[in-house]
Amino acid sequence: MSVSQEAAIHPGREPSPWRPEGLFDWVWLALVIAGAVTAFYALGEYMNGYEVAILIGTAIALVPLGWYWPAFGLLMVAVAALSLSAVGLYGRDLGAAEENFFLVYLISSQSAIMWMSALYVLATATYFIGLFAKSPFTEKTGSAMVWSGTAMGLTGLMVRWRESHLMGPDIGYIPVSNLYEVFILFAVITAIIYLHYERRYATRALGGFVMLVVSAAIAFLLWYHFDKGAHEIEPLVPALQSYWMKIHVPANFIGYGAFALAAMVGVAYLIVDSLRQRGGQGPILSQMPSLEMMDDVMYKSIALGFAFFTIATILGAVWAAEAWGGYWSWDPKETWALIVWLNYAAWLHMRFTKGWRGRPLAWWSIIGLFITLFAFLGVNMFLAGLHSYGEL
Repeated sequence: MSVSQEAAIHPGREPSPWRPEGLFDWVWLALVIAGAVTAFYALGEYMNGYEVAILIGTAIALVPLGWYWPAFGLLMVAVAALSLSAVGLYGRDLGAAEENFFLVYLISSQSAIMWMSALYVLATATYFIGLFAKSPFTEKTGSAMVWSGTAMGLTGLMVRWRESHLMGPDIGYIPVSNLYEVFILFAVITAIIYLHYERRYATRALGGFVMLVVSAAIAFLLWYHFDKGAHEIEPLVPALQSYWMKIHVPANFIGYGAFALAAMVGVAYLIVDSLRQRGGQGPILSQMPSLEMMDDVMYKSIALGFAFFTIATILGAVWAAEAWGGYWSWDPKETWALIVWLNYAAWLHMRFTKGWRGRPLAWWSIIGLFITLFAFLGVNMFLAGLHSYGEL
């Protein structure tokens, strides 16, 4: 491997996530502390001890993340500004969404989610146009669309949270609680993880491939919205009215998003490898990153997903013990979660102990996506059980 390839796969020193290094870092620290304190004083009377701990833990996690990745901090500032603007425009009247221009067309939850959907689909096409046209500016435009779509998607979820409370104190809940909401969460998390690797490896050539799976999620989301009316806010079943929802579901979907990203990078790997073996030429071969880099992205993405999926599975077992009296019941959702976990544990094991690289693991990552998809969606469609809260 050449020095340039090695440098591309393992870029140089990153900003430290453990100490502030400039004005932005100090401003970010102040904003996170101010936001957490304001949230506590405004909503503390409605929180139990566990939810206060979640608030503190979230603030502690956001500080080093913003120091390490300043663009993420700016994204959070934009989401906070848009969300607070929507909350202010609503006041205490949910009907304001039918009268206020900005709520109707921009920052009500449904408007923001539609903007997210449009921007993600357009970004997918834009990335591919930039790849085939060898246009860095077009690819940069695709990246800007992903950032904008992510801001709108997160804003849509935050505003939906407020809207659920405006419908009634017995209805309000964190919007990661049904199939419609978690598809939004999946799209946003997958996009954020991709944007991190786009920055980390200094290439946008993988954007179209990764955003294909996000666009597929958007297609399902729009069908679910318009055909099934799934966007309507409804009260939660008692088992889901738990503080565990706030940590179990996001951890789970960081895992799902990372696994999906790895699979789409696997698709890109196989295409590039096949073209090179056939002696092909063209924009894909000239613009795409090296096979070594794509292999490294697959590995790091699956390692990230496996870590969070493991945490989510443990949290789910603790939640199950509280809700149903037992840590494990071999419910179909639990069984398939175990299958997903074993699949990626085996993937990592073969890489670490047997030295597997390249095509076998690329194919395996793609197959793993279908296993994960069945655990995520198929169980809800075809198998009944204690987790049957998201039927189609």
